[in-house]
Amino acid sequence: MLYRVSFLGWLLFPSNPMKETVSTAMPPCFDRWCQRFDDIFRTKAQRKEFRNYLGGLLGESERKNLSQLAQNAVDVSYHSLRHFAVRANWSEQEINERRLQVMNSCRQTKIPHGFSLIVDDSGHRKSGNFTDGIGRQYIGEIGKTDNGIVLVTTHLYDGRKSLPLDVELYQHSNSLPEGKKDPEFIKKPELALNLIDRTLKRGYYPKIVLIDAGYGNNSSFLLELENRQLKYLGGIAKNRKVAVNITKDCQEIVRVDELAQSLPSEAFREVKLELNKPKTLWVAIIEVEISSLSGKRSLAIVMNQPTFNEATNIDYFLTNLEASVVTPEWVVETYAQRNWVEVFYREAKGWLGLSEYQVRHKRSLMRHFILVMCAYTFIVWHQLTGGLRRRWAFQTVKDIY
Repeated sequence: MLYRVSFLGWLLFPSNPMKETVSTAMPPCFDRWCQRFDDIFRTKAQRKEFRNYLGGLLGESERKNLSQLAQNAVDVSYHSLRHFAVRANWSEQEINERRLQVMNSCRQTKIPHGFSLIVDDSGHRKSGNFTDGIGRQYIGEIGKTDNGIVLVTTHLYDGRKSLPLDVELYQHSNSLPEGKKDPEFIKKPELALNLIDRTLKRGYYPKIVLIDAGYGNNSSFLLELENRQLKYLGGIAKNRKVAVNITKDCQEIVRVDELAQSLPSEAFREVKLELNKPKTLWVAIIEVEISSLSGKRSLAIVMNQPTFNEATNIDYFLTNLEASVVTPEWVVETYAQRNWVEVFYREAKGWLGLSEYQVRHKRSLMRHFILVMCAYTFIVWHQLTGGLRRRWAFQTVKDIY
């Protein structure tokens, strides 16, 4: 779990967090972090505004839009900050690549082989019709369809750290001139595959790809993962049909919920999952075949009660991992790692202003999202290296300044 950004704000500005401060009041660790990106920017003004934007995101302002970032700091102009976000000539993708290179350059923060790669998307409500990507679509944080924007992201978890890797704006067909026929319209699974390819191109090789049912139900997406020789564990819908061996020479095509209901209670094994609140689950593993995918896959049925009729929550998961590895314990413990991307969304939206901005065009939106990820990584970096705790945790305000 990260330091709470509120704690970080207190640590950086104990007497007056970010309100009416100047950029020179930031501690040395902040400027050293920013210096790692300086060569990407062409001018001194861009380097200054990079620090202003990042410092504003890390501050304790209730809102993180451009107006508020400028208002809460001395010597920061709204127009200069907006020019930096909208018109200035710099590459947000270079910033993102450098961010990951910085993480990979240190022993404590290095990205190892064999991590879990989490693919997910997250939306937030947005009013109006003029922001790129906006449209009426399912917004997970409110659990219903509304006007808003959706991001597709890839995320890393290696047992020690949780880190966002890449982000892409999903452009709803309603936001494009030619709708689904527009050249810029790309479906979420295609966006996700593009982000996965970026990860592989960097030489980062995941042990498992974790996906929800929105991707797990897409056989073409699963096939593309297998073509990349990737192992996956993904949710599937209860109405997904699978082929099950009834006898040695006979198969039956059945919905997974009907299959779960037909299983005897002895087919389920009790598994205790140690989380913040311990959970007891009942899991059955069955080998099945899926149309358009050759060979057998392991289907896991996970219930919150020992019998189908008693259960109020039943999940279905599919994996192409070797059957000998797929145990009930492995399924629930591995898929539980997906919670880390939800932690990222919650903290990035709640503390770093991921869903707050005053820009409309795709490039400006992407710049904001990547700068938020850069601020998030600043916290992860110092948490793992111990820099903030070692340098400032036991010093008085007078000692810090």
